[in-house]
Amino acid sequence: MSKRSNSEVGMKKDTHLTSTSVALNRRRFSLGLPLLAAGAAAPQEVVAAKAPSRDEAPIVTYYRTKTIDGIKIFYREAGPANAPVVLLLHGFPTSSHMFRNLMPELADRYHVIAPDYPGYGQSDMPDRATFSYTFDRFGELVDGLLDALGVKRYAMYVMDYGAPVGWRLALKHPERITALIVQNGNAYEEGLKEFWDPIKAYWSDHSQEHRKALYVLVAPETTKFQYTDGVADVSRVDPDNWVHDQALLDRPGNAEIQMDLFYDYRTNLPLYPQVQAYFRKHQPPTLIVWGKNDKIFPADGAYPYRRDLPKVEFHLIDTGHFALEDKADEIVPLIRHFLNRKIAS
Repeated sequence: MSKRSNSEVGMKKDTHLTSTSVALNRRRFSLGLPLLAAGAAAPQEVVAAKAPSRDEAPIVTYYRTKTIDGIKIFYREAGPANAPVVLLLHGFPTSSHMFRNLMPELADRYHVIAPDYPGYGQSDMPDRATFSYTFDRFGELVDGLLDALGVKRYAMYVMDYGAPVGWRLALKHPERITALIVQNGNAYEEGLKEFWDPIKAYWSDHSQEHRKALYVLVAPETTKFQYTDGVADVSRVDPDNWVHDQALLDRPGNAEIQMDLFYDYRTNLPLYPQVQAYFRKHQPPTLIVWGKNDKIFPADGAYPYRRDLPKVEFHLIDTGHFALEDKADEIVPLIRHFLNRKIAS
């Protein structure tokens, strides 16, 4: 803004400012304000946060499919092809749909890719008799997708199920990981609290009784709970989220797929020491943006990252499981500032 005194600014200037404020791009405006308040942004980054020209075209997201090992994998893609890559890995029970608002916020400077796992979103849902619904398999298919797209280095945003998928990629290709953004994604047993007790009971004996007890986790009230619990202002959460997710969960056979994955989640725990060793050895730049009111992955699972990543940038956000849905105005500036410092070319 101009540094002229108020006496030099007449009614014409006030009118101009009013019309300009209407024209401001909401995304850039919401980015710049919190960074200034926090005193975190360097001057050139504040300039980069200013609104683009009114004539600038909006970010375009592409909706694409590639066949990997005979499975059609759907993915969203946006941003310059030669820009640093940010891989977005979704959680349960959603899909790349959870990143629909984040992608345009990053794609001006980054090449953003968000796949759907098999059985989720728009990807294939192969029969359980011929396809193993495991986190190992998901990791292999995402790795195959990245190879097919020619992606050799990338930052990862991991959330919920996206964490065990992402950790498998990091353990296989540690040299490819440029940075980590962790949002309610577990890598420590401290993060598996009371919510997990019925799932652990199923792990203990793989019984039909314990399997049936988990069907409540794919019921409509639970899907809505994941979006609304721990949220101060539910009017900030789009109800299309749980309607969209539930419609996909209700597809014939999908509930059984989810039960298979609940059982396979047990395979992640033995990987935690390896993941933690990866953190200690490679020290990837890491940003934690964690919904602190989440009952599924509570903040107990966020704090241990600081043991192995002493330089981690750590933020507990006053929200629940799907933190982006109501707190994007807080989280997006943190992500952009982090990526701009750590991976921007």
